[in-house]
Amino acid sequence: MTAAVPAWSLAENASLRHLNTFHVPAHAKRLLHVNDAAALPEALATIGDADLLVLGSGSNVLLAADPDDVVLVFDNREITALEHRADHTIVRVGAGVIWHELVMWSLTEGLSGLENLALIPGTVGAAPIQNIGAYGVQVGEFIQTVEAWDRQDNVWVRLDQEACRFAYRDSVFKHELDRYLITAVEFRLPLLHALRLEYAGIGEELQAMGIEQPVAADVANAVIAIRRRKLPDPDVLGNAGSFFKNPILPIEQVDVLLQHYPALPVFPADDERHRKVSAAWMIEAAGFKGQRDGDAGVSPNHALVLVNHGNATGADLLAFARRVSAAVLEKFGVPIEPEPRLIGARW
Repeated sequence: MTAAVPAWSLAENASLRHLNTFHVPAHAKRLLHVNDAAALPEALATIGDADLLVLGSGSNVLLAADPDDVVLVFDNREITALEHRADHTIVRVGAGVIWHELVMWSLTEGLSGLENLALIPGTVGAAPIQNIGAYGVQVGEFIQTVEAWDRQDNVWVRLDQEACRFAYRDSVFKHELDRYLITAVEFRLPLLHALRLEYAGIGEELQAMGIEQPVAADVANAVIAIRRRKLPDPDVLGNAGSFFKNPILPIEQVDVLLQHYPALPVFPADDERHRKVSAAWMIEAAGFKGQRDGDAGVSPNHALVLVNHGNATGADLLAFARRVSAAVLEKFGVPIEPEPRLIGARW
């Protein structure tokens, strides 16, 4: 007879090397696993007012030092179709579900919208915080509701899309990290929608695959192929995907940059007064693509990706990232900032 899985468990002096995709050595004084989200208030009562760090798969953090006190991991991994309509389905997903597994599940169910976000590392619970995005799509477009425990008021809350305040790599959760503990996300996924094919070589990839009239699953396969060529597998080479955000600049500043660097890639931003410019292009132009210092370095395949070649610490990686940023600022006059959350350090 199989033993029942406890609703939650607490361990002391726990290694976090397997819970961060940089694979840097770090430890938690206490590690709290929650399998049943309904038991979260009970589990939190055992730790009182202790500082709390929520980790999914650790794909969007850099542990520059050991976190203070308690690390929380959600292991609830249910996917449930709540409501079927003529043109969409409402899907409820536990915070512990691996993001890519949700994308592939949605495609097998005949749903669309998430295909451009295939193979992004991390969990569903982490996705709204960063408003993860890739190839012209941001997850906030498809989120209907985020369910969370509000540590400030000690109540369950349900935040709709507007309350989440989604923006480029941003959300209300990112600004109030210590307040909301996301336990589930509800998505509104269409049965059919206009495919996004214009961004970063997706059309060319589909053409190379011999696909003239793609469906959502074809787009996902194209994205997977592109990402596997460009981005190292974290299980082989420690990384957190794109480390630097693409800067969003006033259009006047972009025009000046283009006068000096006409090859600089420029993309639309959320408003007409700004443009997004390629951090990867600037990092490569500054000479850092493929460079390393000890085991900390930049991927030779993608200049946005900071990598751990084996034994780099979080502090080593942060120091190298600061060198990259300083070089870009000196050459282009443009500050670049990290996407991952820094633990134990400030940028």
